[in-house]
Amino acid sequence: MGTVLTILVIALIVGGAWWLIRQRSAAQARELEDAKSEARRWVERLGGQVLNLVGTDEASRQALADAAERYNAAGSQMEQARSTVQARQVIETAHEGLYYVRAARTAMGIDPGPELPPLPGQQRAGAVSEERDVEVEGHSYSASPAPSGRNQHYYPGGVVAGRPVPQGWYSEPWWKPALVAGAWGVGSALLFSAMFSGMAGVAYADGFSDGAASADGGADDAQGDVGADMGDQGGFDDGGFDAGGGFDGGFGDF
Repeated sequence: MGTVLTILVIALIVGGAWWLIRQRSAAQARELEDAKSEARRWVERLGGQVLNLVGTDEASRQALADAAERYNAAGSQMEQARSTVQARQVIETAHEGLYYVRAARTAMGIDPGPELPPLPGQQRAGAVSEERDVEVEGHSYSASPAPSGRNQHYYPGGVVAGRPVPQGWYSEPWWKPALVAGAWGVGSALLFSAMFSGMAGVAYADGFSDGAASADGGADDAQGDVGADMGDQGGFDDGGFDAGGGFDGGFGDF
């Protein structure tokens, strides 16, 4: 009798464990499907803008080209998404693309549409608040809160290789090498100090060293603003993406 009871107890424990595992797997599957559905919605939203807008000047054309790049990246990420973290990466990339769309619409003088969810590190980085022309190591750079004939490269703001790059329009995309390489060049301290020191509303208002310290101290926060540590553009070590990037059909709906 004791043996039968022992076998029955073991069977109940095994059965209960199996049921709990199945319930957990089903919940995770539902959560993933919900996250992927949300990601698809944002990618479709971005695609609707990219495919239907045509730039009218160099600034808007450049911003739409950047938005198209994020759309393609988001689509690639969507195909690879196997976890909720990866699905959220798709959403973040779509949001970034829609910031470029919003910038293009602003440059064309049309309604930019509703506000978008903040990007990781965007609020920490701040935004360009004044016209700024500087020369660093013999090279001329400029920044502006609005597009102009010279400042035609938009950046939505965020952390690049551990440094906050403010939202604004620039004469050239000088942050892209660091975005690709994951590290800034030797002269970056001079560039940041000259470009942003004393500018209200940016992380470097009190100088490069203070802004850099703010970036280092808040790197985790910058990556966690959308609910997961996902990286600016790149992959995950744990089954992650090879590329970053995408937001939802008609601009009037988002």
